[in-house]
Amino acid sequence: MVKASRIHLVLGDQLSHSLSALADADPQDSLVLMAEVMSEATYVKHHKKKIAFLFSAMRHFADELREKGFQVRYVTLDDPENTQSLRGELARAMAESGAFTIVATECGEWRLAEEMRGWETHLGVPVEIREDDRFLCSIEEFRQWRKGRKQLRMEYFYRDMRRRHRVLLEGEEPVGGKWNFDAENRKPPANGLKGPRRISHAKDAITKSVLALVEERFADNMGSLDSFHYAVTSHQAEMELQQFIDEILPNFGDYQDAMVKGEPYLYHSLISSYVNAGLLLPIDVIRGAEAAWFEGLAPLNAVEGFIRQILGWREYVRGIYWTEMPGYAQRNHLSAARPLPQMYWTAKTDMVCMKGAISDTIEHAYSHHIQRLMVTGNFAMLAGIDPAEVCEWYLAVYSDAYEWVELPNTLGMALYGDGGLMASKPYAASGKYIDRMSNFCGGCRYDPKLTTGPRACPFNALYWDFLDRNTEKLARNPRLSNIYATWRRMDPFKQDAIRKHAAQVLDTLNAL
Repeated sequence: MVKASRIHLVLGDQLSHSLSALADADPQDSLVLMAEVMSEATYVKHHKKKIAFLFSAMRHFADELREKGFQVRYVTLDDPENTQSLRGELARAMAESGAFTIVATECGEWRLAEEMRGWETHLGVPVEIREDDRFLCSIEEFRQWRKGRKQLRMEYFYRDMRRRHRVLLEGEEPVGGKWNFDAENRKPPANGLKGPRRISHAKDAITKSVLALVEERFADNMGSLDSFHYAVTSHQAEMELQQFIDEILPNFGDYQDAMVKGEPYLYHSLISSYVNAGLLLPIDVIRGAEAAWFEGLAPLNAVEGFIRQILGWREYVRGIYWTEMPGYAQRNHLSAARPLPQMYWTAKTDMVCMKGAISDTIEHAYSHHIQRLMVTGNFAMLAGIDPAEVCEWYLAVYSDAYEWVELPNTLGMALYGDGGLMASKPYAASGKYIDRMSNFCGGCRYDPKLTTGPRACPFNALYWDFLDRNTEKLARNPRLSNIYATWRRMDPFKQDAIRKHAAQVLDTLNAL
């Protein structure tokens, strides 16, 4: 039996050797605890690939710690003694090791943070919860940044982060003379656009064992494990990052908003799952992309756009989450209340764009950010789907989803459910946007040029109906003034026809 005075807890999204909870772990007198528990695996109905990825990565990380000389207590999900909760496993580890102190790193979700705050009382020992310094802006630093600001726009936060961490700067000015090259990153897909072949990692004995366990214990969850290809170690994740920087990043900027049927990845990095689980550190990713620009290997619009997602958006949404919770999760500015349509779980729909985005999600536990924002998210907002149901779906089905990153992106950006705290206007779009930025519409039953009638794209009537029914809350937004002016100029008979067609669409969401 291992004896130790301290237990150092490592959670499933903390697979970094530089983790603050491990900073002073003593191989002789510390016990590192890692546990697969049902309370974490089932609080939403996670995608099979998400569970398998995390369990396999956790087991590999535990082996790496053992190789470094640490004493590791790893509890598998199918251990007959497993209490299936983190608190229960801490109590067991303390009883068997004699430890009288617990060290942990702050977690990524409010529900678990609340539980952790009660551990000292329930377990009767000191619990030290340390800052997660893998992030580049602490929660307190974000709280100070937002103090006194009337608008919390990410762009200004991002500029401050660039200055603080000296990223893409020449002296005190941004390289290229501009902070943001987003206007250059909106090219529609060229005919025949295909993404490059990606790395598919061989499954070792650990991963094969995990896949069998997940298939047995989570048979009814979304997805199939047949095509599991995830990196499950930091070395494998670094291989994927290097492939992205060397081969894919040069085209990322041009086509980051493009959507192509049958091409789930295009020129996206696919590293968000690895960064969010700790296999890659954000600062290393940023420096790698930055070096590609300075060495002339990738254009500035691509490098800046990619870095903005990590140094800007990723840090910003975490700050929003922790400074707005717990009330943030209950926000519903537009009073949306319809249940989530079944197509979100089955991909059974004649709308090719929705079918494509959801099918990618089912197959890969992934779809890229424009599909999430402008297809599945946009549709949910236009249709008035209950934000709580939409947010739970996004949290469950994507392998990179943890509530700190999922909730602000879904509730704030995709659904405008926070009333504009994050976004200056709703990201609402009709079928015309999807037609312009994808090749989905050519083979679709629905025509993006039609607003009413049996062949009309459902997005079109829903778009105008969304604006109409939310006039009181949205019409005074200066960024929507031209759109509302267009609506007011419409013939009343046309407006009525749109309302009636939208009502028909909303009545038949599960049959589109």
